[in-house]
Amino acid sequence: MSKIYLSAKLPELGTKLLKEAALEYTVYEKAGLISKKELIANIVDCEALICPLSTQVDRDVIDAAPALKLIANFGAGFNNIDTAYAKEKNIYVTNTPVVSTNATAELTAGLILALSRRIVEGDHLMHDEGFDGWAPLFFLGHELKNKTLGIIGMGQIGQALAQMMRAFGMKILYNQRHPLTSELEEKLHATYYPQAEVIQQADILTLHAPLTEDTRHLLTSKTFDQMKDSALLINAARGPLIDEAALLQALKAKKIAGAALDVYEFEPEVTEGLKDLPNVILTPHIGNASVEARDQMAEIVAKNAIALFEGKAIKHIVNGLDRA
Repeated sequence: MSKIYLSAKLPELGTKLLKEAALEYTVYEKAGLISKKELIANIVDCEALICPLSTQVDRDVIDAAPALKLIANFGAGFNNIDTAYAKEKNIYVTNTPVVSTNATAELTAGLILALSRRIVEGDHLMHDEGFDGWAPLFFLGHELKNKTLGIIGMGQIGQALAQMMRAFGMKILYNQRHPLTSELEEKLHATYYPQAEVIQQADILTLHAPLTEDTRHLLTSKTFDQMKDSALLINAARGPLIDEAALLQALKAKKIAGAALDVYEFEPEVTEGLKDLPNVILTPHIGNASVEARDQMAEIVAKNAIALFEGKAIKHIVNGLDRA
């Protein structure tokens, strides 16, 4: 019997597919995240590991599983895995791209609306002391129409967000390593600008870039100095794109007007002080936390595990190994 270890519970669709394929698997059932010690203890004889972004798979973990052939990551990112070392050991590393695009773009759009119109602040007010009644200058926010949305990282999620926010009448500027085709820019009503200009012009700046050595601390105290003091910042991509200590100081000094974060530099920890600010929205990394997206992600990791044992093509390999 084949041995597969799941370091977190999957949506039912994933385990249903494994059962139908008659594959033997074990699931981490305890509350909270699995520890490195427990992970190592459970994968000694495993040939496939299915894990979420929160499971760190380093050299120690890989060395503890000499039979390991596949690490199927439940998520579009794979910064939690030592992909280079896995390649050295001829272990396939896969991810679940694209299927979380719409869910993450929708959450980003929701954060933009909530921050612009102070929805979370208003909710907290009504759950606390309430208000005296409608007044002309009370609890003013800003409309999105005719505002400039700056997108750093115009991949699938950035493009989906651009289409959504265009419906609100926003002007779309973007930057990434390579511009889109003119046809796609026209379709999205998006204009390419140098990164510094996107940062300077944006009324709302949203990050959708991958985490690399080049993008780590993409936003620092220097970039916050360049932003409009009325600007809002959204990050539903990767926490370390932002120097959160610099963000905190920028918010306190009113160099920018607010921020909404779904990911964190030291996740799951939140930089001390951010929770105390009323113009900051914090959500617990729920970008693709929709039933629809998570079912599709579960299907991908399960089918890749099945493909491994059936000798079929493995999809979405991210560490450069070719499936013979």
